[in-house]
Amino acid sequence: MKLVSFKRGDASGYGIIVADGIIDIGKRLPYPTLFLTLAANALDETKAAVAGAKADYALSEVTLVKPLPEAVNYFCVGRNYKGHVAEVAGKLPDFPSMFLRLPSSLVAHGEPIVRPAISEQFDFEGELAIVIGKTGRNIKREAALSHIAGYTIFMDGSVRDYQFEHCLTVGKNFFHTGSVGPCIVTADEIGDPGHLVLKTRLNGIQVQHTRTDDFIFDIPYIIAYISAFTTLLPGDIIATGTPEGVGFARKPALWMKPGDRLEVEVSRIGVLRNAVVAEA
Repeated sequence: MKLVSFKRGDASGYGIIVADGIIDIGKRLPYPTLFLTLAANALDETKAAVAGAKADYALSEVTLVKPLPEAVNYFCVGRNYKGHVAEVAGKLPDFPSMFLRLPSSLVAHGEPIVRPAISEQFDFEGELAIVIGKTGRNIKREAALSHIAGYTIFMDGSVRDYQFEHCLTVGKNFFHTGSVGPCIVTADEIGDPGHLVLKTRLNGIQVQHTRTDDFIFDIPYIIAYISAFTTLLPGDIIATGTPEGVGFARKPALWMKPGDRLEVEVSRIGVLRNAVVAEA
């Protein structure tokens, strides 16, 4: 299932993307949001409820919002592709480099990402993200995939001078500099997440292209690692790192600027699109 959250006029809803539009799940189940559907472990119930249903709305009738607008925990893994570590002349890490992003730093598919007024060093990072569907603490690697509800796309927009000269938390959390979406594809439709293809395009030109089998730390390891220091909850989102091709590693550096168009594509999920605007 391709799960989305949306607005239709003044009303909020959630549903499943099908060939002819969107099936409104909220009309069929007692859970008012997709977030609460995950919390209730109701994906099987959802699938049964929409079996044979036709679309309630055309895609043009709704505006997609972040797949889980209520999500609070965005865990991010840094330097998790061998190619990316090589391009920045680093050594392979012994453990994941972790940071958090604030919900206010992220926008939905189709919304503009914002280059802050105080920096021109606005960089792109296309990523695959995990959506947790089952609570867990100290999760074993062999059980990790059973805690995943699905996968989405993440763009970890970074303000590099603040990241490198101030601190990582600041550089990763400027207002509306990243994005997530457009949908969550359930784990049963993804299969092995270690064989997906990720591409990032800036103004139609491909700037990143890799397979997720270039991971340093695979997805079961990441889930086990995070759950060792905190409890993972339904609706938590984990961005798994970006591959080579980022702007700051290029010579000359390639920065996003107002008027640019960015696309991150992950096979079996779709394309996350955002325009770049200047901070007002």
